[in-house]
Amino acid sequence: MSEEQRGGARGRAAEKPAADPGGEDAEQEPGSGTARTRWVALGGRIARGALVGLVAGGVGLAVGELVSVVTGKASSPAVAAGQWAISITPTWLEQFAIRNFGSNDKTALLTGVYATLAVVAAAGGVLARVRLTIATLLAVAFGVIGAIVAVTRPAANTSWLFPSLLAGLAATLVLRRLTALSRKESEASAGSGERRRFLLGTLGTAAGALVAGYGGDKWVNSRSSVSAARAKEVLPTPKTVLPEPPASVHPNVRGLGPFFTPNSDFYRVDTALTVPQVDPKSWKLKIHGMVDRPFEITFDELLSYAFEEHDMTLTCVSNPVGGPYVGNARWLGTPLAPLLRRAGVHSGADMILSTSTDRMTIGSPVEAVLDGRQAMLAIAMNGEALPVQHGFPCRMLIPGLYGYVSATKWVTDLNITTFASSDAYWTPRGYSPQAPVKTASRIDVPASGAKVPAGTVVLAGTAWATHRGVNAVEVQIDNGAWREATLAASDTPDTWRQWSYQWANAPKGSHKVRVRATDGTGTVQTSVVQGVVPNGSTGYHTITVQVS
Repeated sequence: MSEEQRGGARGRAAEKPAADPGGEDAEQEPGSGTARTRWVALGGRIARGALVGLVAGGVGLAVGELVSVVTGKASSPAVAAGQWAISITPTWLEQFAIRNFGSNDKTALLTGVYATLAVVAAAGGVLARVRLTIATLLAVAFGVIGAIVAVTRPAANTSWLFPSLLAGLAATLVLRRLTALSRKESEASAGSGERRRFLLGTLGTAAGALVAGYGGDKWVNSRSSVSAARAKEVLPTPKTVLPEPPASVHPNVRGLGPFFTPNSDFYRVDTALTVPQVDPKSWKLKIHGMVDRPFEITFDELLSYAFEEHDMTLTCVSNPVGGPYVGNARWLGTPLAPLLRRAGVHSGADMILSTSTDRMTIGSPVEAVLDGRQAMLAIAMNGEALPVQHGFPCRMLIPGLYGYVSATKWVTDLNITTFASSDAYWTPRGYSPQAPVKTASRIDVPASGAKVPAGTVVLAGTAWATHRGVNAVEVQIDNGAWREATLAASDTPDTWRQWSYQWANAPKGSHKVRVRATDGTGTVQTSVVQGVVPNGSTGYHTITVQVS
């Protein structure tokens, strides 16, 4: 070959494009145009990739929701991920969520789960534009990880694998298909037909995912709901019907909440991301462990026992000073002590490790059930069957203890054991294994920061020292002398006590008002400030009032 021929061959070789190192994974970059044009084109590709990823992720979630109609709401990918997140949440973050979101903490968590999944899905869609194989593997891995997370939840069974696995498969298939359409649409030679095909494919798939996801959610909720069973429940007549408390238990102060907290307003703090739906026909309670005669009862058998009514204030250990996580209700239940005596508790057994249907565990002292207080298995609250979110069909209640060591909702198992050998859910998370309710008081009227007219200002609030009762409440204004408030009539030592105080000749200006209570043993509420961990907050509730 002549020199001229060799040079021509080299020239033709140089003109050939380099081999595509990525195969189907790589998208061609535009070779010409201004920098601005290239940036606009890049932004368009990123936006289309993110859209594809979001749609693929939405399809995955919709498929997972539909499959969970069969396997159960708690097995759906988002809920399973949320429950896993709850299980690994550190105590400080859990308290932050309760403090800032209250009973809406579950909604906030689910919102966070969906937002995280959306970001991951969008990133996967962008990655698929240049590395489709890697994005595909990541989508598959996401489904597998979701399945592992779901099936390792305490209440899970093998079927919980399928919602996340099928969700991952559906998301993968949609990701690959829409990415292919997106690439064709963005090619320089693409006509309006390719663009139309991409838009219709993407929007149609998104619409289908929305319909399927929404329908699946409604379907699984209606399929699992026990609202109809609850509505049919006929409450047993207690052996002694309690009269209504006298009107004097509630001071006639505008803005002060009622003596009994309405069920709709009663606080809810628990770890159940979805409220367990327990059919009374399938409910059973097992009592076993360190007992002579373990046994199991059905709900129908439970209803055959003697029932009693009892007024009791329930408070959460997460309640900050002056906080809202406390409520008062009339409960209907059967005494728990006779059931423990029937089982024959062994000497040395000091703990009831109770378990709910969602596998939440709570540790309660045996002594608190057998010492004469009205511990019960409750089935009704303020004259109606327990609301589902408050434990229907049955929950445990022990007066004098914070809810996390006494008030198991959806209870199905009582294991008689010892504190030395067993830990309940909250103990490894920094909470005390035993926690009597501390004396507390709260100013409800006026609200902190409120402006009130000069003259006589009415202060009112609530105090509680469950199972010890409240003997006195005092208020302090601007570091002055403590002044005794007027107590409303007492119902039982297990309920809160409301109070009021006439602040005469309140001068204009900003004032600080504090409150403290004295319990039935004569012990004054402590001024020492402590957070809710490890066994309940302490300190005086203090508000600021603007007198004008």
